[in-house]
Amino acid sequence: MRFAVANRPGAAAQLQGLKRRLPAGILLLLQFLAVKVLAHQGCESGHFTSSGDCCDLCPPGYGVTVPCNDANTKCEPCQENVTFSSAASATAPCQPCSLCPSQSLTQHSCTPARDTLCAISCPQEHYLSVANGSHGGGRCLPCQVCPEGYGALKPCGAGTDTVCQKCPDGYYSELKSATEPCLPCQRDCGKNKVMIQACTPLSDTLCMEKDLQILKRTEGEPRKDFPRRPPLLDSEGSVSPNASSSSSEFVPPLAEDNSKNIIPVYCSILAAVVVGLLAYVAFKCWNTCKQKHQLAKARAGELVASPEGEKLHSDSGVFLDTHSLQEHHPLNKAAHKAEPQFYANLPPHKQEEVEQLLETPSRGKDWRSLANHLGYEEETIATFGRGEAPAHTLLSDWSAKEGATLESLCTALAAIERADVVENLNAPAEVSSVV
Repeated sequence: MRFAVANRPGAAAQLQGLKRRLPAGILLLLQFLAVKVLAHQGCESGHFTSSGDCCDLCPPGYGVTVPCNDANTKCEPCQENVTFSSAASATAPCQPCSLCPSQSLTQHSCTPARDTLCAISCPQEHYLSVANGSHGGGRCLPCQVCPEGYGALKPCGAGTDTVCQKCPDGYYSELKSATEPCLPCQRDCGKNKVMIQACTPLSDTLCMEKDLQILKRTEGEPRKDFPRRPPLLDSEGSVSPNASSSSSEFVPPLAEDNSKNIIPVYCSILAAVVVGLLAYVAFKCWNTCKQKHQLAKARAGELVASPEGEKLHSDSGVFLDTHSLQEHHPLNKAAHKAEPQFYANLPPHKQEEVEQLLETPSRGKDWRSLANHLGYEEETIATFGRGEAPAHTLLSDWSAKEGATLESLCTALAAIERADVVENLNAPAEVSSVV
């Protein structure tokens, strides 16, 4: 502060005037404060003793035993593989060395100036990320793979990743690798070879022999006689003058027709397909015949010709249902009441109405329930169901049996609660006519 004031113009006079006006104690205090500020700026540790001296720093590899207070800092060296101190300090003592976990390896042992560095045994093409053992070790990360045209300037190691660089002129790399560097290119092909492609970052120089053996005949191989063109004939049928020269002209051999070797394969495949189709058709025919045979047994009653009424022809073309006339004739009423009525004697249209009513979907009241009450077994009922008109098949088979009267049919229908069908059977048949 005194130097700064003394360098100004008239500083001496001003200083003398200041001394006269200020007491001596204040001047001493200002001088002491100026010395303190300069001492703080020059103290590296930033700590001072009680007397105002700068505290010393313990260098790396040394720890503080007595912190700086009344006296200056006292240091001691750290022990190898026991304690360490990695930074200069005026307060920190030596720290204990870290121990690597059981699954880790020691990459660097503990020294007085550095802690233990642990390494995990990483798999191939992986590296260990840098981390101190005191922080639990690093992680295994996959190595960077250099693409084609790039080489590994620094290969992937135990604790370092791959550093790739593009192959310069005269070098190449054909592989993707985390360890292979760029390889030098082949300079020339030599006297007996011809360069096909120059070296690039992706491939080496490509050379080929000048004297290729492709068209050369090996020793001992017989000479092949290739076909010649036939001599040319002129319009009169004689050999043309150029026949001798043209006949000796070389004709390249025709390429072998490999399609001939494929024809047997195609024939075999086609034959297998045909045999398979024939076997499938035979199986279907056998299965159909078997079903038809079963249905034929069920429809045996259809062979019995049911009376369909007598047709009376006249000039007017009138058809009369004699069954209906007989039922309504007053002379035959007593006879019909005395004789049992059979289902087979019903008119065809009446039978068709009954069959349609029974084939109408109704839970537990269709032709299957009727077949159960008429005494048919489940296997026979299932055979009827495979036909196109199961109700017709059922009633035709039943009407061919003894006792197939309308009374027994109405009793079975009443048992399955089909009063509508009973009412249809008991309704008088109308005389139908077609003009």
